[in-house]
Amino acid sequence: MEYRQLGASGLKVPALSFGAGTFAGKGDFFGAWGNTDVAEARRLVDICLDAGVTMFDTADVYSDGASEEVLGQALHGRRDRALISTKAGLPMGSGPGDAGTSRPRLIKAVDDALRRLGTDHVDLFQLHAFDAATPVEEVLSALDDLVRAGKLRYVGVSNFSGWQLMKSLAVSGKYGYPRYVAHQVYYSLVGRDYEWELMPLARDQGVGAVVWSPLGWGRLTGRIRRGQPLPESSRLHQTAAAGPPVDDEHLFTVVEALDEIAAETGRTVPQIALNWLLQRPTISSVIIGARDEEQLRQNLGAIGWDLSAAQIARLDQASTTNAAYPYFPYRRQEGFARLNPPMESLI
Repeated sequence: MEYRQLGASGLKVPALSFGAGTFAGKGDFFGAWGNTDVAEARRLVDICLDAGVTMFDTADVYSDGASEEVLGQALHGRRDRALISTKAGLPMGSGPGDAGTSRPRLIKAVDDALRRLGTDHVDLFQLHAFDAATPVEEVLSALDDLVRAGKLRYVGVSNFSGWQLMKSLAVSGKYGYPRYVAHQVYYSLVGRDYEWELMPLARDQGVGAVVWSPLGWGRLTGRIRRGQPLPESSRLHQTAAAGPPVDDEHLFTVVEALDEIAAETGRTVPQIALNWLLQRPTISSVIIGARDEEQLRQNLGAIGWDLSAAQIARLDQASTTNAAYPYFPYRRQEGFARLNPPMESLI
């Protein structure tokens, strides 16, 4: 396994980490991803640790907290071999204090997570979303207290916009609060919006990307192709409307490029899609999920080899979409491009 620095921090994380969103299977949306019980979770953790995948990602909203409980039990007796990443901030109930990142909410969320995980600290704690109702200073002050108390080692965010992340980093610098060293983001061959604003920000500010849904919300599994019905086993039947939208024609163009490279390399479509991500700038770790041992082992096959420059260029071309303003001039007009070269040229 390859290990990388998490942004500008001193923490080294595996290039692939494991997402425990499929653990437990309670609730509606966040429980629809899988129903892995403790025994199977322990087996998946065994495989991960043997392969050097030492970081495990979860969140309080996954299966209403049961994902954290299952992960904690699966790691029992070997907590010292693992890094635990979890998130909080999304609603955990209907009450006024059951959502957001206010000081009391964060303190309770961290204490609840530690109890469910059966540990005394979280290695990477991330805000699951920006809370517009709570001052950034209050959020970071609370996180500072939790870090100083030893309950959190590093802090990060997830699903922030560029201005939200940059404002938070500025407040950290002004008051000496902990800086966000990780940004858990959606990024895939069929979802490259991360590249336009968040990737340059991450490069400039030392924020490592931890990628969620690297297979495009289940669209790059190799089972979806032009002219074929969606497999009955696909979770997209339940979750497509809530996930990142993808135009069908764009998806099929990308899948066909992946199929061509799969035939050349002898690798699977998911392995190629994951390997492409691992070679992008600012990527600290890519979260892989698995509902069973076979799927996990296949995804682990994305590491230990590299696509060629020509193959990457073909995937780049197939997956490129028009950028929103103010970014489209930087690709289309030479004068803009001279001032702001594309991130690809910095790899």
